[in-house]
Amino acid sequence: MQRKPPRRTRERILELSLRLFNDLGEPNVTTSAIADEMNISPGNLYYHFRNKDDIVGALFEQFEREIDPLLDGPLKREIHFEDAWLFLHLLFESIWRYRFVYRDLNDLLSRNRRLEMHFRSIVDRKTAAARALCQSLAASGSLSGGGREVESLATNMVVVATYWLSFEYIRNARRFGEADYQNAAMARGAYQVLSMLAPWLEPQGRELFARLSNEYIRS
Repeated sequence: MQRKPPRRTRERILELSLRLFNDLGEPNVTTSAIADEMNISPGNLYYHFRNKDDIVGALFEQFEREIDPLLDGPLKREIHFEDAWLFLHLLFESIWRYRFVYRDLNDLLSRNRRLEMHFRSIVDRKTAAARALCQSLAASGSLSGGGREVESLATNMVVVATYWLSFEYIRNARRFGEADYQNAAMARGAYQVLSMLAPWLEPQGRELFARLSNEYIRS
């Protein structure tokens, strides 16, 4: 068997930084700590990244590349209620993989103008995706309401999705990085956002929501 080529130092820096940022929080991790953990000199690290903000920016670009196709989905095709459940699960999985951004959001945006602008764009795209999802469900007869109701509902869904991990961290900071807690937190977030649709669902949609709720409770 052919041996896989060794990963480049830059890729290893990003991989390790993401783990440390997620586990410890981005403000608590220094470039010196990253270099020490990798057993490389600070000069070697600075050859690839000028400072920690460069590392954060590169990781955020990875996050954008991962989430972009997902957010485009509701804008390009008809979405059914079951699709909404899958869409939210995939969204929360991406959020969890880059959870340091959401957990340290206000701190990051206050000192990184470029990140602030890019994250604002992601929020706008999340809102557009949520709006398209609601409009698609309304067109299929699963959701009542329209116009202002849909706009308000889409905004509320994005607010909950954006700040859900902060809520989970407040509830149980000590278990936040555990794999079991991770799976449960993602499921709770997806369910919580989906449940916001419940008051607006037509009988067909309510039946599907009840079935999904039962599956969620059993899991």
